[in-house]
Amino acid sequence: MAATQTEALYERIYALVREIPPGRVATYGQIARIVGCTARVSGYAMAAVPGGSDVPWHRVINSQGKISPRKGGGGEARQKRLLREEGLRFDRQGRVKLADVQWDGPGWAWLAQNGYEPDMF
Repeated sequence: MAATQTEALYERIYALVREIPPGRVATYGQIARIVGCTARVSGYAMAAVPGGSDVPWHRVINSQGKISPRKGGGGEARQKRLLREEGLRFDRQGRVKLADVQWDGPGWAWLAQNGYEPDMF
């Protein structure tokens, strides 16, 4: 994928992630299904969020309800702290209960405004 295509895709991912409210999480796969990419690509996008950005990258976790390890280590403790500050609780295995805290996704109006067709879902 060319750099400009990647940047455009990442911007679509970031716009979606900005919609996740405090105290809720989405999974990499959930983001990928809405945007039309793979879970791995949504993970790469979260890893590429620039410092000081308004993208709440910490609200995206894996499908097990866990924080995914970062390449080279680091970042997991910060992500956990940010999620705890929003009221999320982790069990002894480091998981949140997705049934309680997973975001339902954006509304139809947001999807339409951002170029998503209802028949995509």
